[in-house]
Amino acid sequence: MFVDIAKIHIKAGNGGDGAVSFHREKYIASGGPDGGDGGKGGDIVFQADDNLSTLSDFRYKRKYAAQSGQNGRGGRSSGKKAEDLVIRVPRGTVIKEAETGRIIADISGDAPVVVAKGGKGGWGNVHFATPTRQTPRFAKPGLPGEEYEVQLELKLLADVGLVGYPNVGKSTLVSVVSEAKPVIANYHFTTINPVLGVVRMGEGNSFVMADIPGLIEGAGEGLGLGHRFLRHVERCRLLVHIVDVSGSEGRDPIEDFKTINGELVKFNPELAERPMLVAGNKCDLATDEQIEQFKSFIESEGYEFFPIMAAIRYDVDALLNRIWELLSKLPPIIKYEAEPVPVLQAESVGKHTVDIKKHDGVYFVEGQWLLNIMRTVDFYDYESMQYFQRVLINSGVIDALREAGVVQGDTVSIYDLEFDFVD
Repeated sequence: MFVDIAKIHIKAGNGGDGAVSFHREKYIASGGPDGGDGGKGGDIVFQADDNLSTLSDFRYKRKYAAQSGQNGRGGRSSGKKAEDLVIRVPRGTVIKEAETGRIIADISGDAPVVVAKGGKGGWGNVHFATPTRQTPRFAKPGLPGEEYEVQLELKLLADVGLVGYPNVGKSTLVSVVSEAKPVIANYHFTTINPVLGVVRMGEGNSFVMADIPGLIEGAGEGLGLGHRFLRHVERCRLLVHIVDVSGSEGRDPIEDFKTINGELVKFNPELAERPMLVAGNKCDLATDEQIEQFKSFIESEGYEFFPIMAAIRYDVDALLNRIWELLSKLPPIIKYEAEPVPVLQAESVGKHTVDIKKHDGVYFVEGQWLLNIMRTVDFYDYESMQYFQRVLINSGVIDALREAGVVQGDTVSIYDLEFDFVD
C-alpha cells in the first residue's frame, strides 16, 4: 500500500544527572567534590533512504524514543553519551510539527538531519565548589530531550509532473518513455499510486517524470484521489498537462483543461506560476478540426501545444526534447526550508508557575514552559538576554524568587543559565 502521510511521536533522550560525590583516599584529607557530569541524551535523526518508497512502516510503529545519557559518577567520571536514534524515511519526506504545521525539516539530501535534540547532561557537584561553598552536596539533573508530535508528508522528488483527468494517457506516456511499468487499462483510476519513471535523454542525461493519479473536478477539496496526491505536484519543476483531445469519453477537452488547472490552483496558488506544457493525446481518435480548435485555445492561453499518440509514441520525442530544453533553464527541485520556532513577545507571556528549590544557598528554578522558551534564546546576544529578562519579569518568575527568599547577590540557576540575583 502506498502511504504518503503519517503522524508519529518522537522523544529525544534526556541528559544524564550530574553526580554528588567526594574524593576519599587514604592519607588525603578533605578531598573535595569530584562528582562527574551526566552524558548527553541521544538525538532523533532522520536519514533519507532510497530503498524506501512509502511511509507505510509508520502505520504500525508511532512512538520513537532515543536513549538517555548515563548519569555522572565519582572520580570526575562523566556519564556516557547516548547513541542517536536514526529514523529512515523515503527521500522527499517533509517533517512538520503536527499541531502548528511548522516545517521542521525536508529530508531530500544525503546528510542526516537532527530533528529533536537530546538533553544536555547535568553538572556534577565539582562545578559548584567555591571558596565559601567547599562541600556542595547537590548536582544538576540532566535536561529533558526535545519532544514533538510530527507529521511526515512524502512529496515525491520529480522534475516533471503529468497531470490530467483519469484515462487520458498519463500512465501510457510514462510507460513508453521510461522503464516504469504502471497499470494501464481502459477505465478510470487505473493508477492509484504515483508512478515515477526515469527518462533517458542520451548518455549521462536524464530526468524524472511522475504520473500523478486521481485528478478530477473537486480534487482540490479531496474528491477522487486528488487531495491525497496533489502534494506530489508541488515539488515538480515543470508540469505537463495531458488532455484527451478527441473527447472520447464525452467530455470537452477545453473544459477538461480549465477544470484541472483550476483544481491545481485551489490546492496551491503557486502552481499557477509553474511552467506547463500541454500534450493533446489520442489524436488518432480526433478530427483535424478538433485538434486545431484545441490548439488555438491552448496557444491563446499562452501555453505550448504538442499533439501526440502516446500508445504508439507518435511525436512524443518532440515533447521530450522541449521538456529537456526547459528543464536545463529551470531552477532545481524545490527544497523546503526549516521554519524557526516562533518567538513569543515577552509582553504576551502570561503568569506561569515554576518549581524553586534551594541547595547550599543556590536557588534552582525549573519549569517545562521556561525550558521551551530558553531554547529560543541566544544567551550570547545582548538583546536576546534582555528579552529573556522581560520574560522572567512578566511570567512572575522574579516575584516567585523573591517569595522564596532570594536577596541581592544570591545565586540563581535556571537549567544551563546561572547568575547572581540583582534586585
